[in-house]
Amino acid sequence: MRYLLGLLLCVGMAGCSVSIEGDTYKQQTPEFSLEQFFTGEVKAWGIVQNRSGEVVQRFTVDISGTKDGNVLVLDERFTYSLGDGPASRVWRITPQINGTYTGQASDILDVATGTPYGNAFNFTYSMDLPVDDTTYTVAFDDWFWALDNDTLMNRSYIKKFGLVMAEVTIFMQRQ
Repeated sequence: MRYLLGLLLCVGMAGCSVSIEGDTYKQQTPEFSLEQFFTGEVKAWGIVQNRSGEVVQRFTVDISGTKDGNVLVLDERFTYSLGDGPASRVWRITPQINGTYTGQASDILDVATGTPYGNAFNFTYSMDLPVDDTTYTVAFDDWFWALDNDTLMNRSYIKKFGLVMAEVTIFMQRQ
């Protein structure tokens, strides 16, 4: 009986995780270029949903992208209409010789890693996320899909112990 309950728990928990295969998008168009999309001004609209699907944040982001040598600098300014969060974040994203990217921001732990896949881009990183009076170290599995040359959809899966605790959905448009 214990074995059966353990098996059911493992199967149930597996249903709470998300696994996207980037190779699925390698041949899809339009091909997404991080530098091309984010150099200039971008407007974004997003929501955060908790595990129950309840929208706990609504926000807009004004993103200003510039190049500093080969480094892409993204200056993000957030405005919240529901909930709260960081007012700003500045990313410094550097292309690597092997075609991947690394990224850093003041509230990101260690270094973010990014991998392009045709019309998709995957960014993974960890951060200390303040929620109410507690801070949780969580992992972000951040996926971007180019809808056309000026429009992007972003889905972020916020994970703790490998389980999705919240999801972020953002639509971005070049201005």
